[in-house]
Amino acid sequence: MRVGGSVGVPGDKSITHRVLLLAAMARGTSRIRGALTSLDAKSSARVLRQLGAVVSPLREGSVTLVAGRGRFRRPAEVLNCGNSGTTTRLALGLLSAHRFSATLTGDRSLRGRPMRRITKPLAAMGARFTERNGDGLPLTVEGGELRPLRYEMPVSSAQIKSAILLAGMAGEVEVAVREPQGRSRDHTERLLRAFGYRVLEHDGWISFIPDGKVEPIDIAVPGDPSSAAFLAGAAILADGGELRIARVGLNPTRIGYSRVLARMGATIALENEATQYGEPVGDLLVRPARLIHTEVPAGEIPGLIDEVPLLAVLASRASGITAFRQVGELRIKESNRLELVAENLRAVGGRAEVQGEDLLVEGSEAAPRGRVRTAGDHRLAMAFAVLSTLPGARVQVDDMACSAVSFPGFPGALRQIRRKARP
Repeated sequence: MRVGGSVGVPGDKSITHRVLLLAAMARGTSRIRGALTSLDAKSSARVLRQLGAVVSPLREGSVTLVAGRGRFRRPAEVLNCGNSGTTTRLALGLLSAHRFSATLTGDRSLRGRPMRRITKPLAAMGARFTERNGDGLPLTVEGGELRPLRYEMPVSSAQIKSAILLAGMAGEVEVAVREPQGRSRDHTERLLRAFGYRVLEHDGWISFIPDGKVEPIDIAVPGDPSSAAFLAGAAILADGGELRIARVGLNPTRIGYSRVLARMGATIALENEATQYGEPVGDLLVRPARLIHTEVPAGEIPGLIDEVPLLAVLASRASGITAFRQVGELRIKESNRLELVAENLRAVGGRAEVQGEDLLVEGSEAAPRGRVRTAGDHRLAMAFAVLSTLPGARVQVDDMACSAVSFPGFPGALRQIRRKARP
């Protein structure tokens, strides 16, 4: 397979969620260009409509308008967050500062994901929670006046950090958080700074001071770097050519995968760099490469947690054994992503095993052949679709439709970069 041409990717998933939530908290109408139109983003839009904001339909190529009222309104029905953990956890932060109760639920996968890691610090701030399913959804939050909080997080997580920061913003109280290892994505911090809030960093602590104000915005959402990673992976495995992925977010906390790939021998160049609303953007220029093994230490994992399935697939084509350290967090994603990555690599003829919290993948040159079980996990579907582009591969992914959770049109984009190539 050869690759070529220039391709775009859908809007950044993390930024889309956060911009929608903040726009709904502003008083007035915001314009959002390039918003992700995935199922997860639509879950956020649906929940915000239930909370009183007017959100126009999320359609590709259209400007999304969000008319906020400055505060949320009591919802008349249960808030259905679909499959979106980001929607759930960030909304819990904002709802903690509102003087009414709201119940949140989601699909079967989301109902099984842990929420106490979010509700514990928010309860310490003064919110009250009623559990109906142990440590999962459905969950009722009753918000009110909040207290300041200084909190050492049990795991490095952008969702925990963002929920606390957004609670501080909505409740107008100071908060400080510290992550135990590595740095998770920092989109919330950058956006809050853009609204004039002081978000300070010192000695590992991130401190928020509520001296800004959320105003209506006009913003273009950059392309999602996690989505771009899968097309980059296909280009790296190609026999020849060069692929440009245009106008991608280059936030340092989101492109940790590119640093791992550089150690593995891949070349990803950055071009046309700029900054918008505190977020760096630019083009990725990717060429095929012969890969070698590496070790991904625990401190790097928070900055590339969503790309581990792709990196594992690429590691299955590298020489030697690649080790991913302390990736147990993958067990509580949309699926038991850790075990399924290893299981599926073995199912297509590869060598992979989980040892405690570590994932070990041994490279091979044999053509991958077999059936992949995704359990509805979009990252797994896309990672193994990339593997299926290899010559002689016969990889059958049981559910490619789930890729629409984060990358609507992914199968077509994968075909596009191959069709554009010319020897």
